[in-house]
Amino acid sequence: MTMNIKSIIEQLNNVADPERREASKWYFPTSMKTLGVKSADLRNLLKTWWKELKAWPDEELTAFAKELVETRIFECNQVAFELLWKQKGALNKLSADDLEILGQNMDNWATTDSFAVTISGWAWRNGQISDDVILKWLDSDNLWWRRAAVVSTVGMNLKSRGGPGDTAKTLMVCEKVIDDRDDMIIKALSWALRELSKHDKPAVEEFMKKYHHRLAGRVRREVYTKLKTGIKNKREK
Repeated sequence: MTMNIKSIIEQLNNVADPERREASKWYFPTSMKTLGVKSADLRNLLKTWWKELKAWPDEELTAFAKELVETRIFECNQVAFELLWKQKGALNKLSADDLEILGQNMDNWATTDSFAVTISGWAWRNGQISDDVILKWLDSDNLWWRRAAVVSTVGMNLKSRGGPGDTAKTLMVCEKVIDDRDDMIIKALSWALRELSKHDKPAVEEFMKKYHHRLAGRVRREVYTKLKTGIKNKREK
């Protein structure tokens, strides 16, 4: 079967769950259309699609990912990011302009975090985009591009995504948002510091000591708990 956007959407609709679609309205509100596909079903479909798509040239796969994003369907955006992650040849060629196209629909934490952990964090640590690009996102009036900048540090540090750890870049970003009191940025900052602590605990301890009185209560609570116990809270395994 030849893969195309129509077939992707049809197969996603075939496994869509109305209850999950309704739950998404409060879990990650978005202006995009949400079909309600469970994560396990999405992973299974990706495995099936990859049998054909893995043979596509890098440029063709990148163009296909951009088409998926253009559908403005939540699940299609997730598929686009995961396909690029699977095809490192295509992922390694993404530019700042490509990233802005791929991230154009970010208006919720789920899409933003998937983009940042899977795509932009990799591109940053790989030297495909400069620190200046991340700093430009941090200066954006758009909350979600600011969150993407912070969560991109997670992409550099997250071991499950091959992150080797980068203390300097992570703390550079964290310092820029310590006074930001938007809940989405506070949560992202906490995540960034907790993830870095797995690579460089002393650096995070020093950062927390230096900025203790300026950090939001949630950041202090979660990061200190992580440093002390190795978990964020009782719910984290």
